[in-house]
Amino acid sequence: MHPVPKFAIPRDPLTITRAVEPRKPFTVAGERAAILGQQSGEFEAWLFPVKVLSRFRISAEIENYPVPIDVTEQAAAIEVSPAMTTITYSHAAFTVKQRMFAPRGSEPGLVALFEIQSVRRMTLTFQFRPDMERMWPAPNFGIPNAEWVKQSGSGYYVLHTDNPDVSAAVAIPDAQPGILAPYQERPKTWPVEFRLFFDPAVGTRFFYPLLIAPSPSPVELARLNDRIPQLWTETRQYYAHFFDTRLRSETPDAQFDQALQWAEISIDQGRVRFHDETGLIAGYYSSGDSARPGFAWFFGRDSLWTSWALNSYGDFGLTRQIMEFLIRRQRADGKIMHEFSQTADLVDWKSTPYFYAAADATPLFIMAMEDYVNASGDTAFLRKNWDAVRRAWTFTRSHDTDEDGIYDNAEGTGWVESWPAVPGNPGGMPHQEIYLAALDEQSADAMSRLAALTGDASLASAARQQAGLIRRTVESEYSDAGTQFYAFSRNANGSLDRSATIFPAVAWWTGRWSLPRGDNMLNRWASPEFSTDWGTRDLSDRTPFFDPISYHQGSVWPLYTGWVSLAEFRAGRTLSGYSHLMQNMDLTWAQDPGAVTELLSGAFFQPLGRSSSHQIWSSAMALTPAVRGVFGVDVDALHNAIHLAPHLPATWNHATLRNVPVGNVSVDLEFTRDAGRLKVSTKGNVCLAPANQECRIPTQELSLALPDAEVEIPHGLPLPGSPPGQLKVTGERVSANGIYYDFQAPAGATYDLPLRLNRVGIRASGAEIAGNVLRLRFPAGEGWQTLSVNLTW
Repeated sequence: MHPVPKFAIPRDPLTITRAVEPRKPFTVAGERAAILGQQSGEFEAWLFPVKVLSRFRISAEIENYPVPIDVTEQAAAIEVSPAMTTITYSHAAFTVKQRMFAPRGSEPGLVALFEIQSVRRMTLTFQFRPDMERMWPAPNFGIPNAEWVKQSGSGYYVLHTDNPDVSAAVAIPDAQPGILAPYQERPKTWPVEFRLFFDPAVGTRFFYPLLIAPSPSPVELARLNDRIPQLWTETRQYYAHFFDTRLRSETPDAQFDQALQWAEISIDQGRVRFHDETGLIAGYYSSGDSARPGFAWFFGRDSLWTSWALNSYGDFGLTRQIMEFLIRRQRADGKIMHEFSQTADLVDWKSTPYFYAAADATPLFIMAMEDYVNASGDTAFLRKNWDAVRRAWTFTRSHDTDEDGIYDNAEGTGWVESWPAVPGNPGGMPHQEIYLAALDEQSADAMSRLAALTGDASLASAARQQAGLIRRTVESEYSDAGTQFYAFSRNANGSLDRSATIFPAVAWWTGRWSLPRGDNMLNRWASPEFSTDWGTRDLSDRTPFFDPISYHQGSVWPLYTGWVSLAEFRAGRTLSGYSHLMQNMDLTWAQDPGAVTELLSGAFFQPLGRSSSHQIWSSAMALTPAVRGVFGVDVDALHNAIHLAPHLPATWNHATLRNVPVGNVSVDLEFTRDAGRLKVSTKGNVCLAPANQECRIPTQELSLALPDAEVEIPHGLPLPGSPPGQLKVTGERVSANGIYYDFQAPAGATYDLPLRLNRVGIRASGAEIAGNVLRLRFPAGEGWQTLSVNLTW
């Protein structure tokens, strides 16, 4: 093995560069391995499904400088690009760059390249704890033995366990071992160390690679060493051409465009090989002293909720892979799995309570199949897997214990995994949730069209009737005329848990249904009762058991924010929909650079300590409402059509959406404002049509009427630790002679909102029109104040 002559590392235009925040995380993920660390540079390394090492740190001794230096404490800058993450350690006497990447493709290994500059010769000590710990819940072997193997003046460590099939090799070319306790010493666990002597007269020409490989073979380790330039080139090229075929946007808001691209990359980094399969894991986060690296195993509902984003940006291949992964594990009675660890095959996974714990993946599977078919036009995949779809449908229909026509929690949880006791339900856990009921309606609706595509007219009719029954039953059982809100759940005795939650928002997900009495509910979701400045809580803060740091009773999940955002766009609440979307998008830069976290406090802007910092469906919720809400894209590849209901921000004169997938082709959509109308055009061979209208006459250009007045709401996350305090749009209504808004903000606040007037003679009441802004002045006093603004003509 040998140091690697330096090669060029071009800067990726998507690179996120910032000063280090030592306690915040970073993720370097590949299909077979990952480095999960803190921005201090300390990390743990996984060769799936084994945590090889952790607590990686660096120290330095500089010639004629009699003070030991903790290099890790000198972490100064972090650069995150799709292919590589770099930590820069900065000291007056040296600079060390720690460049980490996970090779794409079949190579099972990890590489960190150390680029060193120094004013004097020095010795660097690289220290780590050997773990060799298999991912939860597989049994493990205790503390591994680190054996130093000499080779060509240097050597490498082999990390042994009691199982000869579980070992790894770790090397730094030209390094010597550190502590090697002799046999005579008392038993004690020492850190494993590499000591590297660096001479700037020679060493600045090289990268010193940290090599982590699953095989202790010196041949395999040397092969990994020799292939570093090639592996880096292959990895960089994968991301350099990532958007050649995948969707991207070009808008006046560069941050919007970057967030959209990072969402796709973040999702793709959840792609993990499992033997001869590929699945989508749920999320990453350092495991610490545990064997659980966030949620880095396979979940049914996580991958299915994410599939709408995959279909939106055109990775139909990954959608098929995750669907096939679930179908292979579909239970004989039709139920779709909930979760499957990367070490599930090493234990009796079927005997655990996790495999089929949740009920929602089964209706989601049917919904996701229809979305895939609509976007891809791939009816062959549907027919190939029609038996799996039918069995999922049969499962939902056979789990209705109270016979009201709605799939219930008879076997498995709906959304919540814990819930306090409420009147009428002393056991706490719900019997039937509005969340499951909404999915059941949409899966029945989807099933009616899927069955028609396969030629089963009888099933298509039965599913269509079932969807109608569910809609009527939801209205009769869940709609509360008093609170003008839909109840959270229905108890077995027929009583309701009337807790106000965001879960009814999923009823708008596919765009084919909406809750007809949802106006007041939408107002409240947009208000400080639910909406923070970084997303929506799942539970009203007026609820007696509201707890902003709980898992299910008051925290903020970007997943929920995405549900609400898309519901708002579909319901005509475009300003609040945009505000919530941008909260998710802005989280791209907030914690784990390039990724969106799992959940945050419902009281202060801060992720929870156990939040998976790189959560796949959170990134999906920065993308799906953008494509299907802001741009209003609804693809119908079966009829070679795109239906459109765009809601561009008022300041955007022009936008382009590139590589919109329509079956086997992709097209660019150009959005241009022109004299109070929005023109949408394409050169692709597809038919454009307004939303909910058939594409009867092929056309490649639409001219859509714009509102007579358009307002834009600002976005941007608050400082960490802040409570909610930003502008909310709690009402939005358009009539023939005006647009009516209700705003909420802290007392005394003022805002100048961008305003576009698409007709003359518009008057404002409750606010002032000052040129191209709408000036809001909230009343003095205390707490949140409401301002009603009418723009009339």
